[in-house]
Amino acid sequence: MSSAKKNYSRITTNALHKMKQQGDKIAMLTAYDFTLAGIIDKAGIDIILVGDSASNVIAGHETTLPITLDQMIYHAASVVRAIERALVVVDLPFGTYQADSKEALRSAIRIMKESGAHAVKLEGGEKIKDSIERILKAGIPVMGHLGLTPQSIYKFGTYTVRAREDEEAQTLLKDAKMLEEIGCFAIVLEKIPAKLAQKVAQSVSIPIIGIGAGDAVDGQVLVMHDMLGMTKEFSPRFLRRYLNLHDQISNAVNQYTKDVKSGHFPNADEQY
Repeated sequence: MSSAKKNYSRITTNALHKMKQQGDKIAMLTAYDFTLAGIIDKAGIDIILVGDSASNVIAGHETTLPITLDQMIYHAASVVRAIERALVVVDLPFGTYQADSKEALRSAIRIMKESGAHAVKLEGGEKIKDSIERILKAGIPVMGHLGLTPQSIYKFGTYTVRAREDEEAQTLLKDAKMLEEIGCFAIVLEKIPAKLAQKVAQSVSIPIIGIGAGDAVDGQVLVMHDMLGMTKEFSPRFLRRYLNLHDQISNAVNQYTKDVKSGHFPNADEQY
């Protein structure tokens, strides 16, 4: 939990900027529903990302590409109804911002109006600059996302570490500075070398949130289902599992089934 909980009753983009200045690390997790969002908000999480990773962990798709804007709004609204402190950021899904900056703005406005979220996140740098600028000009906070960008998985062809080569690393650093200059309040760096992530974090004044980007950035983000051990197949180096809910839930359901079938549930105290 960030030590900033003592200082901020609500996390805002301004609060995040102050946290970076003060050296307070920023804790960020994904959430997609009312119940779990409420739990992690009360536990002191700083940012809740309503990620397009819902396409994977909630809907069971292989990639993040199939999830729609309507689905993202549904998940975001469920999360917003549960939170009291955290900043809620919502991914703009694939196809809602890449081709047309006007469509990007319409998509962002729908998310903000229909879900009550606090900010949106877009993947990419210079190529989507127009979309980001149009959204920012409308007064909507934007979080950037560089490095491994899952919406571009078919372009990359792999989920391997990005920006190992100097040319790509320089482009990433340039994009990060551009995102800061046009007004993004923070940037997620996904699966890049730790030294490069450190260089980016030191080169910009806005918070840098890492996932597989080392410990020298301003904060960390994980997919909640991975962190809680609800998923088992996904095991990248950067993932730390804090629970093993997959086995715990499986064991609980197995025991419940046995109790029902044997007549041990409900017992005399569990009836009216």
